[in-house]
Amino acid sequence: MGLMPKITNWKAAIAIMMVFVGCCSNVVFLELLVKYDPGSGNLITFAQFAFIAIEGFIFTHKFGTQPARIGFKDYTILVSMFFTVSVCNNYAFDFNIPMPLHMIFRAGSLIANMIMGIVILNKKYDFSKYFSVFLITFGIVICTIVSGSEVKESKSAAKEVEEESDPATVFFWWTLGITLLTVALFISARMGIYQEVLYKRYGKHPREALYYTHLLPLPGFILLTGNMWEHFQICAASPPIEVFGLGIPIVLLYLLGNVLTQYVCISSVYVLTTECSSLTVTLVVTLRKFVSLLFSIVYFRNPFTIYHWIGTICVFYGTIVFTEVIPSVKRALASRQKVARPTRPSKKVD
Repeated sequence: MGLMPKITNWKAAIAIMMVFVGCCSNVVFLELLVKYDPGSGNLITFAQFAFIAIEGFIFTHKFGTQPARIGFKDYTILVSMFFTVSVCNNYAFDFNIPMPLHMIFRAGSLIANMIMGIVILNKKYDFSKYFSVFLITFGIVICTIVSGSEVKESKSAAKEVEEESDPATVFFWWTLGITLLTVALFISARMGIYQEVLYKRYGKHPREALYYTHLLPLPGFILLTGNMWEHFQICAASPPIEVFGLGIPIVLLYLLGNVLTQYVCISSVYVLTTECSSLTVTLVVTLRKFVSLLFSIVYFRNPFTIYHWIGTICVFYGTIVFTEVIPSVKRALASRQKVARPTRPSKKVD
């Protein structure tokens, strides 16, 4: 059977639509923030976590009166992985990682999910799956190498290495950013499989999982207070824009937009995890990343060479092969033609 998600209920269909709407618009605000202050990753992550935790405390936890349905130990493991992934992905911007490369690299989540399935669940795949993984890997490697050869210093990195801004130092920080993205990629894949196991064990509770995975990591941000305060001051010092007669720093409005769209995005993903398999969720999120990537290139006019396009096409085509879209479409068309073909009347035998 193909691996394309079968939309058997409206909840899954609406969740997929909101993933694209919420996550794609979230990328716009994220890029606006990162262009102004590349080192604001921790501040962005904290704002997202705090907002979702407060919303969950009011509407999901009912001000502390609604008990949890999933075990605290299980949530602790899930939260540790989720916190690590979020911090690593946002911290990568502080190490000379441009937005297009960030999105393309994270598109390798299908590869990570497949590897984790083989290692943890002892899954076996057809040759087409391995071929698609090769295409996706090849595409990501091309984009990574090209972006690495054209890497430039970020603003925050320039502050930290004013006297050591030689190419070797810049490349070192870029390599560290790639390492952070790689770690986040595999931990994210492991987290998806773990969520699938939890939902089979305890039942489907997406809003509860969303609440606890954002509430429990909040104490960890105490270690990042200095960094967050520094970048909050940078945001607050941005040019003001008049809103209802008040002059509000424009970057703080970007931050608010990012937080609200992130809530729509992540809450839809959590609903999707209860309706579809981990691999299907990974597919939807991967395709969403490509839509965000193309929008980012066109709207923000990010540098995108012919090599980037080759890499992107390899990743996209590899995703199509991996999910067996073409065979599924062919089977669907063949079955429709078979039904539409008129049947000949049987001859009478005297």
